[in-house]
Amino acid sequence: MTDGTETTDSPDLTHARPGSGAARPRHRVVVLALDGVLPFELGIPQRIFGRAKSPEGAPLYDVVTCSVRPPGPVRTDADFDILVENGPEALATADTVLVPASYELGPVYEKGVLTEELAAALAHLRPGTRLVSICTGGYVLAAAGFLDGRPASTHWSSAAHFQRTFPRIRVDADVLFIDDGDVLTSAGVAAGIDLCLHIVRRDHGTAVANDVARRTVVPPHRDGGQAQYIQRPFPDAQLATTTTARAWALARLHEPIQLRDMAEQESMSVRTFTRRFREEAGISPGQWLVQQRVERARHLLEATDLSVDRIARDAGFGTAQSMRQHLQAALGVAPTVYRRTFRTVGGRSGARAATAAAPTALRPV
Repeated sequence: MTDGTETTDSPDLTHARPGSGAARPRHRVVVLALDGVLPFELGIPQRIFGRAKSPEGAPLYDVVTCSVRPPGPVRTDADFDILVENGPEALATADTVLVPASYELGPVYEKGVLTEELAAALAHLRPGTRLVSICTGGYVLAAAGFLDGRPASTHWSSAAHFQRTFPRIRVDADVLFIDDGDVLTSAGVAAGIDLCLHIVRRDHGTAVANDVARRTVVPPHRDGGQAQYIQRPFPDAQLATTTTARAWALARLHEPIQLRDMAEQESMSVRTFTRRFREEAGISPGQWLVQQRVERARHLLEATDLSVDRIARDAGFGTAQSMRQHLQAALGVAPTVYRRTFRTVGGRSGARAATAAAPTALRPV
């Protein structure tokens, strides 16, 4: 795909496969640009995966954009087209295929069926390819049958229609993204950034993902789900928020924290504080605390030599068993497995990939 700023040759689509005798290739992400694609979402994969580098500065991903047709222009929902230099055969070279949202899905959106052109393009996919969608890009994966019996997310405004169109899917409209192992779906627009950062974190560890987030000037992860973005009546501007309580709690995650203690930081009753917290964060104070403690534990497992018992205490779980249960629920792995996968020594990740590390549906943590 070109943007008019530089001229390069088309990416080499003769992607070396494992076992071919060639040097280990970079993980290839192929982005499927459909007519009506949202330029913002189309640019997310290149921005996130294209900026992910090893501690030595080597790119960790190749990002290629393709169309369902031979190379040529693809309409966007803006007042310009894009020139895509690769046809659907690029999908056969993908380790991960990502489908951004489009406003021109036609029968895919209206009836839940693929067009002949799209079906022919998806036939290029190799078994085992990781599949990712942003926003209503999930309709494409659903119409192809890839989401049958699975949990999935999409933009909150489309969630009810998505569920009606694809009743075999377990639609969750509250989360920013869902990781179901080899198939990952996200909510709308910026949630695609959250999901792509999560994939980088899953593949290469927190340090790499955080570096990409800093370069992109976005948070490494966001608390809560889509509930915080659904339009509601504006609260009284004079009412206090819960930011002070959150900052107070983050400074003492290693201590027991009671709901009433957080409410006192805002001079609210427990009931009022809980309601306001959920309005702002999209989750309860208790869920938020668990998320922060999981994130603290992840950092300590990656970046320190502390024992699992000590990390459990420092993260506020109290016991190793409690931390093990929470990490298993949130990440799908035990603390020792997570550390072995993502251990950082002198800033270097101990593993290049962990594609089997999170096989269950995840809420952002």
